[in-house]
Amino acid sequence: MNFELVLIQCHKIMQAPSYTAFVLGTEEKRFALYTSPHIGKNIHTHLAPQTPLRPNTYDLVNSILGGFNINIIQVVITNIHDDTIYFARLLVEQIIDKQRTILEIDSRPSDCLSLAIENNIPIYCTTDVLDRAIAVEE
Repeated sequence: MNFELVLIQCHKIMQAPSYTAFVLGTEEKRFALYTSPHIGKNIHTHLAPQTPLRPNTYDLVNSILGGFNINIIQVVITNIHDDTIYFARLLVEQIIDKQRTILEIDSRPSDCLSLAIENNIPIYCTTDVLDRAIAVEE
């Protein structure tokens, strides 16, 4: 397996009644990562010009990270299983008294992608994931 990282983009977020699809990838290859419909609704709410009535889970996570002076560095989609189940890691850093600590946190890809999109954080995947993901046409 090849674990080199490839910078990918979120090209589109498609919302359906029963799912949300993130269309991710490079210009050469795009693939879809499916998750529950409320994920897409939360992202669309965040991207809308109005402020939601109540904070969502990602607002809570962002507040906690900010409170501890922790910055999200990047998201990495690390593995794929059975062509549809993806695995991801959230990389964060904290600097205290000039000491830099980097943590790698196991996470659902949908949570990582939501945080990345809301915070304009780079998204990567391994070359193995990109090779094994089923390509989609837009």
